[in-house]
Amino acid sequence: MSVKSVLHVNFRGEARAALEFYRSVFGGDLGIVTYQDAGSVADPAEADHVMWGQVAAANGFHVMAYDVPAAMPYERGENSFFVSLTGESAEEITAYWEKLSAGADVVQPLEPSPWAPLYGMLKDRFGVVWAVNVASTYHG
Repeated sequence: MSVKSVLHVNFRGEARAALEFYRSVFGGDLGIVTYQDAGSVADPAEADHVMWGQVAAANGFHVMAYDVPAAMPYERGENSFFVSLTGESAEEITAYWEKLSAGADVVQPLEPSPWAPLYGMLKDRFGVVWAVNVASTYHG
């Protein structure tokens, strides 16, 4: 078993452009799931915004990103990132989730999602936001 943490950068409508830019700089594969792709469109104007995205390169570069929905607070430069923790199995990720959630505020319960077998988000007792998930084979 192994676990990997990755920087997850948050945008408002700019995630696709940022991911494409990072791919042009570092190379690698681009994967994007829009709110429309996931069947989770709260605002039609945001249907093509990135709900989940990443660039992963053979050289080790890896960054994830998404567009914060308009219904959620966002100010560019503040709340710009969170830590994405990905593991190989549900058991492994559930164990980390249970430990991280001690004294945390759960933003999204750990449960199946359109892009991962398990996904959850929490703000730990120190104010750090974690996106926790089981690795999937989605490549966009």
